[in-house]
Amino acid sequence: MSTAGPPRRDVWSLIADEPSLGGDKPHPGGWMQRLCRAAARELGATGAGISLLAHNGDASVLAASGPDTETVEQLQFTLGEGPCLDAFSLGRPVLTPDLALAARTRWPGYAPAVRGHGINAVFAFPLQLGGARLRAMDVYRDQTGSLSTRDLNQGLAFAEAAMSTLLDAQAAADNEHPAFGSSLDGQFEVYQAQGMVQVQLGVSLHEAMARLRAHAYAQDRPLHEVAADVVARRLVLEPDS
Repeated sequence: MSTAGPPRRDVWSLIADEPSLGGDKPHPGGWMQRLCRAAARELGATGAGISLLAHNGDASVLAASGPDTETVEQLQFTLGEGPCLDAFSLGRPVLTPDLALAARTRWPGYAPAVRGHGINAVFAFPLQLGGARLRAMDVYRDQTGSLSTRDLNQGLAFAEAAMSTLLDAQAAADNEHPAFGSSLDGQFEVYQAQGMVQVQLGVSLHEAMARLRAHAYAQDRPLHEVAADVVARRLVLEPDS
């Protein structure tokens, strides 16, 4: 496929401009639904979905551009194989321009099932920061063919926006939780952990806090508990490979 095409557009503006629908979930779920619809529209896709995956094997669909896409997104968890699962485990995008080929070589159960819903190409982007992998975003097309360079970059930008939204939501939840932020000691421990991560990984303070939040989100733990483990040296966050 040709890499030519219109210039990149700011994904945050595209999401903000995407109208809300009556059945949308409360924030942040509703924002994620708008993100999926904006991504599908921007990338010329049939649909897009975001799923939660945990290291214990639990999986669920967080948001999708529509009911049909949510059904397709759920198939890989039912069948135990698919691009979202691979992107999450590998920590890199899984790009599948032709599901007919994938049916023979990679996903003998998932690929035919998805093609039965009119999907012939799928592109999965992990949502991750450092060693913490939060979720994955899938983009579906009814036509075969690779993503252009521009669309690939836009897909990565949408995935980054989704990850940032999840981390911000986690931070807001932590700040509202009575066990967090209610004492100066608890706040100090988070900042102390932030400084330790900055030195250990050689990153900025902003990046260090994002790493702490990403790890807390991925492990479904309060931020202050993760910070306590870092300060006590029970936990050392891993650098990027």
